[in-house]
Amino acid sequence: MQFKNIIGQKQVINRLLSSYRENRVAHTQLFLGSEGTGAFALALAFAQYINCEQKQEGDSCGICPSCIKFEKFSHPDVHFFFPTTTNDKVKKDPKSELFLDEFRKYLGKSETYITQQGWYEHLKVGNKQGSIFVRDASDIIAKVSLKPYEAPYKIFIIWLAEKLNESTSNKLLKTFEEPPENTIIILTAERYELLLPTVRSRAQLIKVPKINVEDLEKALKDRLQLDDDQAQEIALLSSGNWNLARDLAENSDDVQANFVAFRQWLRHCFKPEDYTKLNKFNTDLARMGREKQKSLLNYGLEMVHQCMLHNQNHNNLVMKDGEELEFSKKLAPYINANNQEAIYRLLNEAVYHVERNANPSILFTDLSFKLIDIFRTARTKA
Repeated sequence: MQFKNIIGQKQVINRLLSSYRENRVAHTQLFLGSEGTGAFALALAFAQYINCEQKQEGDSCGICPSCIKFEKFSHPDVHFFFPTTTNDKVKKDPKSELFLDEFRKYLGKSETYITQQGWYEHLKVGNKQGSIFVRDASDIIAKVSLKPYEAPYKIFIIWLAEKLNESTSNKLLKTFEEPPENTIIILTAERYELLLPTVRSRAQLIKVPKINVEDLEKALKDRLQLDDDQAQEIALLSSGNWNLARDLAENSDDVQANFVAFRQWLRHCFKPEDYTKLNKFNTDLARMGREKQKSLLNYGLEMVHQCMLHNQNHNNLVMKDGEELEFSKKLAPYINANNQEAIYRLLNEAVYHVERNANPSILFTDLSFKLIDIFRTARTKA
């Protein structure tokens, strides 16, 4: 992975390059960015640049033996650690080393823009959630003690570091604080608050922001061959998340299905006259797969954004038409400055809990009644 293949993030890349040129590369770093921002891809590109044998101005060369091994995710001095759990092939004592071949395949398939849910689906683990176990910590400590095999630096990339359980984190604290010479540890995470404070304090924080609209547009046109209008609409809707932008581009039928379902759901919540219908609807939602539930909730977040644009008189930026446009206009007065933050937070939290295998029936019922309260207040003030 070269920096030129990263979507946007020029400021972060420049910061990384400056740290290397000025000999200020921290021995333990934390790349913090939400899903779809490219935090892992940046970590991999930085690792490739550090060990490149023929560095170019602002990027690795891409053709030296080291870079070729990086492109295959098989460099002997780069070690990957990530959440795992049991599946049909590994029935007990899972750890990263046992899934390394699968992880490399997943990296290639996803072009290094990886997601937690995508990884679990690739492993076919059903509803089980992964963790980074003490067994992984033992492997890290053992590998850290070895000298680099062929490169200047031995590099460890720990993806979704918030999945380090407490025992694992505590076992690695000394390693994070004082790794051996010529060793760099890069943690990547999406949820800062889930990392132990003792882990956070031992890593230099590098924040990876959401991708800006212009960079997303360009990537959609260059990589997915979308026309200008399609690329602009999807870039605006995807909230700086490349994975979401790609999903929207590749699953346009799902967008229509989400619109119909979201509209029906809000109608039940806006003025509930028959709670039996609402309960049945929530039961239907609960039967959907997690990815469809998450897709519906993300669509809701997009619709909240469109309503905010209406309310701020930025109608030229509203990227909806037909029935979706009419619905967003009618909904906008009830999603306003008084409640938009609360609605946005509720939907975001629901996405988080869906990813972590919460009981969907309880989750959607609870969310529905909270939305009922919010809309009841909004109607009173309208």
